[in-house]
Amino acid sequence: QVQLVESGGGLVQAGGSLRLSCAASGRIFSNYSMGWFRQAPGKEREFVVAIMWSGDITSYADSVAGRFTISRDNTKNTAYLQMNSLKPEDTAVYYCAVDRFGGTSSRPGTYDYWGQGTQVTVSS
Repeated sequence: QVQLVESGGGLVQAGGSLRLSCAASGRIFSNYSMGWFRQAPGKEREFVVAIMWSGDITSYADSVAGRFTISRDNTKNTAYLQMNSLKPEDTAVYYCAVDRFGGTSSRPGTYDYWGQGTQVTVSS
């Protein structure tokens, strides 16, 4: 089993920034990918960004490209999501996830393990 713990969420004004972290522990697989998804009230979970083990291959949703940046530190089994120029429509619970087989899929069903989520609220 893999445990994922997100942190860094909170309340921020529009135009502000937040940095989310996702720490993985337990039975860590080699070459796994990590992704971030978000879910707003009444909406389906949507893909935000994913990063492969190497860190040099990423995939971003159009809605966040140019504003959000994903990175990872494999020595710490931790992924980070730097979110800049936040908008009220970014308000959601943000979840990190692990894909044991790598890749940068945008489909939630591809991911094997999920964190409990962290709330991000952007006020206008």
